[in-house]
Amino acid sequence: MTPAPNALLDDARAVLSGWSAPDQAQEEMRLRYVSFLDAYPQQAADRDLRAGHLTASTLVLDDTRERVLLTLHPLSGRWFQLGGHVEPGDETLAGAALREATEESGIPDLVLHTTPIGLDWHPTRCRDSARVLGPSSHLDVEYVAVAPAGANHVRSSESLDLAWFALNGLPDGTDEVVRSLIRRTAYLDLA
Repeated sequence: MTPAPNALLDDARAVLSGWSAPDQAQEEMRLRYVSFLDAYPQQAADRDLRAGHLTASTLVLDDTRERVLLTLHPLSGRWFQLGGHVEPGDETLAGAALREATEESGIPDLVLHTTPIGLDWHPTRCRDSARVLGPSSHLDVEYVAVAPAGANHVRSSESLDLAWFALNGLPDGTDEVVRSLIRRTAYLDLA
């Protein structure tokens, strides 16, 4: 069954309207996201909207919660959490985050914490639906997932590298957003 055209945007509005931000900066970001949804009620997830568009990402932890799986992004050359654009079949932001994490890690059966752990609105260069690279902004809704014990990852074509790192031993070039997400996971019950 094909989702209703606005299912993802309806979910985004519900998630962002009801989310309890962990601090004042994130609360201000939440309000900016809601305003963006008001300004672009039909297009907020459309990668062709150069003003920006919703994306979803996932910080993947190993089953011990002592390591994180990061991807080396081909355009920026920096280490990030897994994630990307929402797709037409995505009905929820959490579902998009889980789909992206599974596709980019090759790990089945990730257990997603379905409440966002952060928001990050950042300028970027990304490809639109015609594959034209240009300026835009990503309004990223960030989640966390735990991999099953013994999970083996497989690098996708969207990454230069994919590797596990100790939470206290992140590689040079790890984005500050990743570091912030890791700090936020310390307060979550991921059992």
